[in-house]
Amino acid sequence: MIMAKNYEEEAKAILKLVGENNVDSVTHCQTRLRFVVKDRKAIDDKALEKLPEVKGVFYGSGQYQVIIGTGVVNDVYAAIAKLGTVNAIYGKDDADTAGKTSNEYKTVVQRLMAMLSGIFIPIIPVIAATGLFLGLKSAATNAQVLKLFGAVPSDIPASLTSVISVLTDTVFAFLPALIVWSTLRYFKGTPIIGIVIGLMLVSPILPNAYSVADGSAKAIMLFGWLPVVGSQGSVLTALVAGFIGAKLELFFRRHMPNVLEQILTPFLTMLVTFAIMIMGVGPIVHAVESGMLVGVEAVIHLPFGIGGFLIGAAYPL
Repeated sequence: MIMAKNYEEEAKAILKLVGENNVDSVTHCQTRLRFVVKDRKAIDDKALEKLPEVKGVFYGSGQYQVIIGTGVVNDVYAAIAKLGTVNAIYGKDDADTAGKTSNEYKTVVQRLMAMLSGIFIPIIPVIAATGLFLGLKSAATNAQVLKLFGAVPSDIPASLTSVISVLTDTVFAFLPALIVWSTLRYFKGTPIIGIVIGLMLVSPILPNAYSVADGSAKAIMLFGWLPVVGSQGSVLTALVAGFIGAKLELFFRRHMPNVLEQILTPFLTMLVTFAIMIMGVGPIVHAVESGMLVGVEAVIHLPFGIGGFLIGAAYPL
């Protein structure tokens, strides 16, 4: 109870120094509170840095970031949201909070970076955990490590390897589903609808995109001419599906009679979004994604370090 009270006082102190009327919205990542503010110059950085839980402050990509630290930031943010005096968008369902930006967002790139941050931050913990699983699997199956115990990789039962693969492969196999969920959530759609749409995109009924690419499987030819494959590994497709799904859901909820809204809104949202993705937008987005990959690879391989210079120069954008 004492800690909760301290976080409430800390939250009040932070809001006082940032300025409640100066805040358009606030969210958080794993270590920082992220404020979209009207006037960055109105904030007293030095006073904020003197607060007990504040480790530092930083301004970038149109966000005023207050560094709190892992774990504690969740409690401080919860205290800020509980006060109800500013627009806390992380985990809230108010559609009016979606897409709010500061006047200091000077470029489209900055707006895009803020959006991507809001979408991917909730997914980072499970990706990080999967990375740890992969590291442990690599160490446990390493020939040199096994040699210390008088064993070789072939001694590991195939059944055990399969079970371990569930830990290491699940997140990446269903990553598009996670991205659609988070995107729909960011744009204030219903998260469970996002999960289902995402799972549709990577359904095992559809030919695996990787298998189609290496020739071991063939695309489903819808109507005899439209190739349909899964969206495994396609981040951009998932982002577009989540955005379309959220906008469609909000549209249907506004125009659907109350007596039908509960059933028909999810039905139409999932149906129309999936149809749009497999019958047009999905293949186009996948082609754009492939082109972007080719372009980035071409830049990376430019001679004399030019590629690294260009990527480094673009990073602050």
